[in-house]
Amino acid sequence: MARRGRDDARPNPAADPALKLTLRGGPTLFRLGFGAMRIAGPGVWGGPRDEGEAIALLRRLVDAGVNFIDTADSYGPGVSETLIAKALYPYPAELVIASKGGFVRPGPASWAVDARPEHLRRVCAESLKRLRLERIELYQLHAVDRRVPIEDSLGALTELQREGKIGQIGVSNVTEDELARARRVAEIVSVQNGYNLRDRSSDGLIDLCEAAGIAFIAFYPLAKGRLAAPGSPLAAVAARHGATPGQVALAWLLRRSPALLPIPGTSSLAHFEENLAAASLRLSDAEFAALAQG
Repeated sequence: MARRGRDDARPNPAADPALKLTLRGGPTLFRLGFGAMRIAGPGVWGGPRDEGEAIALLRRLVDAGVNFIDTADSYGPGVSETLIAKALYPYPAELVIASKGGFVRPGPASWAVDARPEHLRRVCAESLKRLRLERIELYQLHAVDRRVPIEDSLGALTELQREGKIGQIGVSNVTEDELARARRVAEIVSVQNGYNLRDRSSDGLIDLCEAAGIAFIAFYPLAKGRLAAPGSPLAAVAARHGATPGQVALAWLLRRSPALLPIPGTSSLAHFEENLAAASLRLSDAEFAALAQG
């Protein structure tokens, strides 16, 4: 079976050199990260149902070799960052915590874009305080604000970079044209967009990122759980490997491009263990091609 339990004596996939990605001029990451949106409460609002499990989950994933955690000031809001610090501070040297700014939260399951320079400076300062950091290694523009030129939003992040408050700059929820404009303002080391076997709209961006040495961070890698559900179109491949459909979906992403870094999120320890095991799953050429064709 592809599932990996805590007592499994097999090598940890996080140690596999083939599953490493080095940010330009920065740290080397295991290519299966953790999206920390789901450790907040329902609707990504307020605290989790079980704070103890959320803290245990964060500690377990670091122990397992996951060294990239993606969060944002808007998750909770403020809850995800606070829990990360409570669980993991002082942080291991190899751990990279990435955060984002550019959304505000009117209420549960409600999101509004605000990428004004003054807003980004304020929320970055708040993230630094919650995370107990002097510098956030990777800070990302969470979304493009149609009221504000992306050049102005990225200009604020380059100022924060010069001040030593952020290390590297990424962008999220962008088009190829927006990425090109961002790259004229700042050195962009990562792009974070939704991408999975059901949503291939960023295929071109992934190829562009791979050619340019930019990491592509894939959120919603399981299509909000639809690819992991019983009866998934991935079920036949999963059965051949003694795996789950969700593990097949993640294995396909890890093979899609060496620039691709999926960040599946969960609030469950068991689900994390299942996701981690996906990194050990190897699809055949025929399976990869058939899944890509849908």
